[in-house]
Amino acid sequence: MTDNQTAAAPRMATTDDLYSFHVPADPQISPDGRHVAFTVQRVERETEKKYTNLWLAGVDDGQLRQFTWGKQSDSQPRWSPDGRVIAFLSNRGSEEQAQLYLLPVDGGEARPLTELKGSVGSYEWSPDGTKFVAQFRKKDADALEREKDEGKKKLGISFRHITRTDYKFDGMGYLPKEHWHVWVIDAATGEAKQLTEGDKDETEPHWSPDGRSILFNSNRSERPDMDMDVTELYLIPAEGGEMRQIETRPGRKFAATFSPDGQHLAWLGRDKPGRWYQNARLYVASVDGGEVRDVSESIDLHLSPSTNGDIFNGSGPYALVWSADGRRVYCIASWHGDEPLVSLPAFDSDGVGGSQTRPCDQVIPGPGVVGGYTFDRDRRRVAYLWATLGDPAQLLVRDIDESGAAGEPRALTTLNPWLAEVEAGEIEEVWVKTADGFDLHGWILKPPGFDPSRKYPSILEIHGGPQTQYGNMFMHEFHYLAAAGYVVYWSNPRGSQGYGEGVTGAIYGRWGTVDYDDVMAWTDYVEALPYIDPERMGVTGGSYGGYMTTLIIGRTHRFKAAVAQRAVSNFISFYGSSDLNWGLENLAGTPPPWEDIEMNWAQSPISAIGNAKTPTLVIHSENDYRCDQEQGEQVFISLRKLGVDTEMLLLPGESHGVSRGGRTDRRVARLEYMLGWFEKYLK
Repeated sequence: MTDNQTAAAPRMATTDDLYSFHVPADPQISPDGRHVAFTVQRVERETEKKYTNLWLAGVDDGQLRQFTWGKQSDSQPRWSPDGRVIAFLSNRGSEEQAQLYLLPVDGGEARPLTELKGSVGSYEWSPDGTKFVAQFRKKDADALEREKDEGKKKLGISFRHITRTDYKFDGMGYLPKEHWHVWVIDAATGEAKQLTEGDKDETEPHWSPDGRSILFNSNRSERPDMDMDVTELYLIPAEGGEMRQIETRPGRKFAATFSPDGQHLAWLGRDKPGRWYQNARLYVASVDGGEVRDVSESIDLHLSPSTNGDIFNGSGPYALVWSADGRRVYCIASWHGDEPLVSLPAFDSDGVGGSQTRPCDQVIPGPGVVGGYTFDRDRRRVAYLWATLGDPAQLLVRDIDESGAAGEPRALTTLNPWLAEVEAGEIEEVWVKTADGFDLHGWILKPPGFDPSRKYPSILEIHGGPQTQYGNMFMHEFHYLAAAGYVVYWSNPRGSQGYGEGVTGAIYGRWGTVDYDDVMAWTDYVEALPYIDPERMGVTGGSYGGYMTTLIIGRTHRFKAAVAQRAVSNFISFYGSSDLNWGLENLAGTPPPWEDIEMNWAQSPISAIGNAKTPTLVIHSENDYRCDQEQGEQVFISLRKLGVDTEMLLLPGESHGVSRGGRTDRRVARLEYMLGWFEKYLK
C-alpha cells in the first residue's frame, strides 16, 4: 500500500472504488514512541466480506509492514507496558467469537490467551503487564444451551422475552440479556476472574496508575434504560471486593481517566439530563470526590468527535490523555467542520483549579479531522489518523516539545495511492449570512473539468444527526455525484454540532423551523450562482437528512427530484419503534405523543406530505433499528397514493449506517440507484 506505481491517466470516481479503499483505525504508539500499531480494513470483492489486520509503522525509520495476515478481524491492538508484546482481539478461531491474542513484537506466532464465551467491549494491560482488565459480557445461558443441542440450534430462536427498553441497538440487532461487567484476565494463563455482577452494566474499565484499583462507569439507577443520563464513576479493588462510588456532580459521564499520580480524574460529560444537544464538557475532580471543576465551561466547545464521512468516519480511542506532568488534558474537539486535538489546563499555576479564562491550545489544528490519537509514555510524541477533504485518512506523527507544543507532521502511511488517479473537482468553502443574521457554513464541490460558462444541475446534501457536522473530511458519495456532472453542495444548518451549544440547541423542541430556513437560505445562495441551472436542482439526505428531505418535498416544489434515505417521517409512530425508544424526547425535545400529539405531528414531515409533487426515491435498510423501515414506507405509500412519481429501494440485512459500513454491493446499489434517479429527472 505504498505508492511506487507510475501515475495513471486521470479518471472519474466510480462505485467500484468502494472495493479498493483500505481504511485505517485505532492507532497505538509503543511506550518508547518508536512504533505505531494500527488496523487496516479491506473488502474481498468475491465474497463481499470485510477483513481487518494489524499493521506496524516505524516512526524513526519510516518502515511500514503488515503485522498479521489472514481472512479474519484483528482489532484493538494494545502494547504491553514494556513494549515487547502486542495484545489484540481476533476471531481467527471462530467468525462469531473473538479471543484475546498475544504477539511478540520481535517475531513469532500469535498465541491465543483466552477461551471466552461472550463479547469483549474494551480492555487494557495492567501497569505491571501481568494482567488485563476487560469489559466483558457473557453469552446468554440459553444461547450456550442451544449451541450444545444441534437440533435446537437448527431451529433457531423460539422467542425473545423483553424486560428493558434497551433490548436492541442499530448495527448489533437484539442484545443479549447478560450485562457488561468488569473482569480481570491473567496475562500468562488467560484465567479470567469476574469482579462485578448483577443486573447493571459496568463499562469503560481502567487501571489506576498503581494497579491497585479499577475505575469504571455504571448507571445504577432503578431503571437505567429509562434514566440514561445518570451514569456515575466507581472504583473497585483490583483483586475484587466492594465498589465505591466517587461523589461528583450529577450528569452523564464517559471517557474517564486517572491523572498520572492517580490523585485526580478527568472525564467528559454533560450536566442537564435529557438535553442531548449539550456540549460534551471536560470535568476534573479528586479521586476522593468532592469539588468538580468544569474545565471547559467558558470555551463553548463540543469535546467529542461528530464529523460525517462515508469511508473513514473517525475511530477510537477517544479516551482523554493527561500530560506527563498532570497539568493538562488532551482531547478532540468539534469546531467549524474540523476536529482538532486540543489541550486544556486541568490546574492553574498553584495546582488548585482549572483555568476558566485561558483558551484551549490546538495541538493539532485544522483544516482536517483527527480520527484517533495516541501518545507515548513520556508524552513526547503523538501519532494520529488525519482525514481531509481530499484523503480519507493517513497515519501521521508529531514530536512534542517541553512546552507541550507539537512539531511538524510526518506521514507514516500512503494508503489508497490509487486516489491520485481519480480526478476530483474543486471544493469551495463558503460562509453565508442568513436573513436573521446566522452565519451559515457550507461547501460547494464543482464537477471535474468545470466550465464556468455552463449551467450545471446540482444536488443538495443534508447530513444526519442532526447533532453532527459536515466538515473537512473525505466523502466518496459527493465525488461520485460530481463525477457525473453535478455541482454538489452541503452545509451545517442550526442543530448541527461544531458552532456552539446555542446553535446545536436552536432546534430543540422545534425541528423543521430555523433549520429548514437555513437549508433554504443555503439553497438560495447556490441557486443564484451563475453556473447553476435553477430548473435542475435535486436534494438528498439520510436519517435527519432524510427527515429534512421529506419535509422539503412537502413544503416546496423548487427541487425537481429528491432521494429520501433512512428517513424520520413520523414522530408519533417513531416513538418506541427505534433503538432510541423514547429517546426522541432527548434528541428532538418532544414530549410523548399522548402528552402532546399536536407538537409531535407538527414536527413530522409526513404531516405536509399531501402537498408533495417532487419525484422522490425512498431508500431504507430492512434492519434499520434507528429509523424503522415503516418510516420510509409511510413516505413511499403516501407518494404513491398522491400520484407522485416514486420508487423504494430496500436494502436487506443492512442497518442505519449502510452508507458508511454496509456490505459493499449494497452500498454500490444505493449509490447507483440514487444517481439513476437524479439522471432521470435532472438530465
